[in-house]
Amino acid sequence: MGRNQMCAGPPAGPDTAGARPDARPRPAGTPKAVGTVWGLLILNTLGSAGAKTIVPLPRSLIQMATMGALVTAFALALALNLRLRIRASAFLFLLTLMLVLSVISSAHLESGFGALFRCFRLTLFVGTLWLLSRWWDGGPLLVRHHIRMYFAVLASVAAGLVVSPGAAMPDLYGGRLVGALWPLTPPQIGQYAAVIIGLTVLLLLDRRTTGASAATVIVPSFVLLALTHTRTATVAMLIGLVLAVGSLVLTSAAARRFFTWAVLCATVAAVGLSSLLQAWFLRGQSQENFSNLTGRAKVWDALLAAPRTTTEQLFGVGLGDKSFGGLPIDNSWLAVYNEQGLAGVTVVAAILVVLGGVALLRPPSLARACAIFLISYCAIASYTEAGLGDASPYLLHLTVAASLLVTPAAAGHGPAPGVALSGGGLPRVAAFGDPVSRAGVPGALRRRTPPWTHGSEGG
Repeated sequence: MGRNQMCAGPPAGPDTAGARPDARPRPAGTPKAVGTVWGLLILNTLGSAGAKTIVPLPRSLIQMATMGALVTAFALALALNLRLRIRASAFLFLLTLMLVLSVISSAHLESGFGALFRCFRLTLFVGTLWLLSRWWDGGPLLVRHHIRMYFAVLASVAAGLVVSPGAAMPDLYGGRLVGALWPLTPPQIGQYAAVIIGLTVLLLLDRRTTGASAATVIVPSFVLLALTHTRTATVAMLIGLVLAVGSLVLTSAAARRFFTWAVLCATVAAVGLSSLLQAWFLRGQSQENFSNLTGRAKVWDALLAAPRTTTEQLFGVGLGDKSFGGLPIDNSWLAVYNEQGLAGVTVVAAILVVLGGVALLRPPSLARACAIFLISYCAIASYTEAGLGDASPYLLHLTVAASLLVTPAAAGHGPAPGVALSGGGLPRVAAFGDPVSRAGVPGALRRRTPPWTHGSEGG
């Protein structure tokens, strides 16, 4: 565990094959179980409400599975990090502040005892991220796990489509693709597909995977995205990729070629397939229904017009199911305003501003490009999707971005600042994502592992 190991070959998985021949050593001491913890966190955020499945699954059973996954993830992360060595960052501090605000807003029980249960869930969620921060190194550790886990989720969606096309594309959702084996809505599937498409494209541009392996992920994910007719995910993916690839244009010939071909293909598609693209984008909706964002605008207007006390305006009514008047809010900013008030909105804005600002200050690299893609995707999708104020896939996307923006300490520059919750001496607070020194060993004397290594796990 404690020694560097040379990578004998690419780790298994469609997103990691065919890495560069000059791959450097894996990060030392990264347990393979970290991927298991990340998969359990993803399972917890899949939700319990959605389409009818082929085999009816009681909601209570699904909730037990998702909550059990979170408890197991926290316990496993704690077992992996018994010495409680963490890597402090502004992102995790802001998540903790969001948790505190959620507890304050939920303590009045305006949203019922369910708000306190959701606070407990958010506590385990944030605590697990703190425990995992020990292995953030600015490398593709969480990127690879993110792609693998969500690709597995999409594989279950594809299996449901093959087994029962009618259940996978029901009339209730206008013929849009849903989860037939696990209750997933079209926006969820679209989000997962868009995110792993964008990340895989960026890995391909930096030659961290082969074309065949990338196609294994991108092609079926793109088909599923098209079948969901999810406009938000598609637009957010395209804009995110433009910004991410644009950040590499000045330093990467592959990025310049990709950008040129992408513009050419987009122009041809806009001219030759304009009617088909317009029909896909409108989804058969009337102009009025499209203009009010499928009814979302009516819910938003009602939420903003509802009377609120000063306390409710500042701290909200407590964590709930992201609905108002029995209808989904479908806007992260208004959902946070409703549940955590203006204080919560300020924290969410600070998270995006801090991550975006740090990304802009980093030199061009694959890590920076992936972070820019994820941050911009979450920012754009927040307009018509809720989730930035609670345990959700969006917070997992931002966590991956935060792990990519960590600055590994260079050898010969003194001890690495950080926070050690065990061992002697006073804890030292790190800058954004700076590494933690091992107890009793100065940072300048330790061997450093390059940030962008071939694999994501160590022995």
